[in-house]
Amino acid sequence: MTKNVGKFVKLFAKNMKAGKAPARYAVNGLPVTCNHCSSDLFEHGEAQLNTALLSFLDLDFANRSANILICTQCGYVHWFYNQIDRLD
Repeated sequence: MTKNVGKFVKLFAKNMKAGKAPARYAVNGLPVTCNHCSSDLFEHGEAQLNTALLSFLDLDFANRSANILICTQCGYVHWFYNQIDRLD
């Protein structure tokens, strides 16, 4: 039983590391390149799109989120409301 748990933990850690590694992405079928330096490697994240009304009511959790891609070469942040696809 503990052997299976160890395998699970190793596999989980490997997948987490792979998911966090810089990668190439596409939006609407088009590859993404940095607007500033033309690099094509990004780190993926999410950012909450706060609205004044929901913030006033302390309901920030109800706001939508945007996908962000951070260029690994220059740090430029690209914002996308649409779904992004990881290519690697």
